[in-house]
Amino acid sequence: MNYFIFTSGDVNGVGPEISIKTFNRIRSDKNKIIFVCPGNVFYDAVEKFPTECDFRLINNPLEISPDADVIDVIDSGTVPVKIGKPTKSSGQGAFDALKIAFEIVMMFDNAALITAPISKEALKDAGIKYPGHTEMLAEWCLADDYAMMFLSEDMKCALATIHTPLKDVSKKIKKENLNALIKTVGASLKKDFKIASPKIALLGLNPHAGENGVIGKEEKEEIVPAIRKNKTAAGPFVPDAFYGMEMFREFDCTIGMYHDQVLIPFKMMNFSSGVNYTCGLPIIRTSPDHALPTL
Repeated sequence: MNYFIFTSGDVNGVGPEISIKTFNRIRSDKNKIIFVCPGNVFYDAVEKFPTECDFRLINNPLEISPDADVIDVIDSGTVPVKIGKPTKSSGQGAFDALKIAFEIVMMFDNAALITAPISKEALKDAGIKYPGHTEMLAEWCLADDYAMMFLSEDMKCALATIHTPLKDVSKKIKKENLNALIKTVGASLKKDFKIASPKIALLGLNPHAGENGVIGKEEKEEIVPAIRKNKTAAGPFVPDAFYGMEMFREFDCTIGMYHDQVLIPFKMMNFSSGVNYTCGLPIIRTSPDHALPTL
């Protein structure tokens, strides 16, 4: 039996909707679906977006049934809903649902965690220190070496810095960090994607990949030394030419130095089909790369 544990995400966003709409697609006698969601939010969402699924609302993960024909909904509490508005309550509710879901995924073999979108603003308003799912799960898993990856049929990419303001990115581009990241991504490509000899491209940080130190020194001082330590890695490549010439197709994964450097081209090609995957964790965790609400 495969166990798929979904979270509601931020209840004022699209999380409950896209989760419920997904259930019909993956239901089978081999897949047990578990949905962690505030009870009041679930009842409202399933009324707005009817499905063919049978649900059972429970309060304790120990009550989870092995019956794949029924989706067990774990009631994570009551959260007031204000659609489209991140609030302190919605941030706390998203955190609580994720914490419960993490505990559940650790209970089963053959389990995967699928997280619906959350609001960074709402998390902050709720006093939660984490900037996003990835950092929470890494800490709970005691994982020092992990990476945010994005997957599609056309490309795989990963981030050297995740939710880091641009003004702070260069401070985090260090050869030690990049060396660890290359090893983590390479290990995931081998283990999770069965690529025997992965090839990994690294992008430059500065315009023209630094022009040999003329436009910034991060490439010469940090990125190149990390690449030289890893036979699987190549670069640093000039980002605009790299994507313009579709050089990413020559590699199994592309590592970008900051968030939008890889996510803009990735989403241009895979806006409705990309998957966010956290590699380096002892659990399987995915989420939608992007989700659009019903208009």
